[in-house]
Amino acid sequence: MPHWSVYTGNSEPHDGIDRLPAPPPWRAFDGEPVLSAPRDGDDEAAVSPDRVHRARTYVATPESVQLVNAALVLRRPLLVTGPPGTGKSSLAYAVARELRLGPVLRWNITSRSTLADGLYQYDPLSRLYAARQAAGRAGDGAPGVPGSGVPEGGGVEDHLRLGPLGTALLPYERPRVLLVDEIDKSDLDLPNDLLNVLEEGQYEIPELMRAARHSAAGATAEVLTDGTDTPVTVARGRVRCRAFPFVVLTSNGEREFPPAFLRRCVRLQLRRPDRAQLTEIVRAHLDTPPGEADHLIDRFLTRAADGELATDQLLNALYLTGVAGLDAESRDALADELMPYLSATADGDGF
Repeated sequence: MPHWSVYTGNSEPHDGIDRLPAPPPWRAFDGEPVLSAPRDGDDEAAVSPDRVHRARTYVATPESVQLVNAALVLRRPLLVTGPPGTGKSSLAYAVARELRLGPVLRWNITSRSTLADGLYQYDPLSRLYAARQAAGRAGDGAPGVPGSGVPEGGGVEDHLRLGPLGTALLPYERPRVLLVDEIDKSDLDLPNDLLNVLEEGQYEIPELMRAARHSAAGATAEVLTDGTDTPVTVARGRVRCRAFPFVVLTSNGEREFPPAFLRRCVRLQLRRPDRAQLTEIVRAHLDTPPGEADHLIDRFLTRAADGELATDQLLNALYLTGVAGLDAESRDALADELMPYLSATADGDGF
């Protein structure tokens, strides 16, 4: 491994991130106060069986290892493009596990996603409702009313939570891992909207900035983060990262991105695994004895030559036909049912 590499792709957790080379001068950040990365157990989703299994069994290629390290050293997002089922999102979990970077922050993109969704969510209606409840108790002199010393309806921070992108840009001592999944499904403006935030490594929360100007209690707020109920301190409504997050942007290749966006990313193109890679993937996921899965792997590759298939279809077929205890003919028929093409074939039946 080159001396600048910290990610190995062997899935064994280690603290190699501590020897990550210093960032380029134009990618150095100095956010404060410095935060320790949360533990995996702090986010219940991070310890779900699915995410744990995907992180432990991911099979990295030499190219993906090299480009992950390039993105880490350059403090740039990694744009991962490839057909469905090639492990684009699993890569983020594998890197987080090996480098002990804490829970993966996941932002699932739809056509309605906006930059604000990723940064933070503020619910003014809940604050208004709380203020009305407080006003209703005014005659009793209860806390939370004028003159009591407690803000009506609570402070702005009580109705605000950071999103996955906003959380990733907090001043953590180690980079957080942010998965922006299927960015090619986004509105046309989202990639451009991301440019400034990912370039500057910082953002502002106008609601907190306004509250800080008018608050006698000080210019800091305790805000909840994505994935946990642990608050962090935000000063004057401004957030700036310290360790730039490892950002994985996945795309199925269904659209083109603006040149300004592409030049700010390290780009990784994942391809369909060949026979040797499929054998290793099957071994990692199912611990299948050598040679036992060869027949269905060959059948999968033969079918994949005529249409689009995903690796998890092969894994499903291997697992189910294995537990069903079928004869060879019945096994092949069931496997074919579990491996339909993901797009219509020449005869238009999708199978």
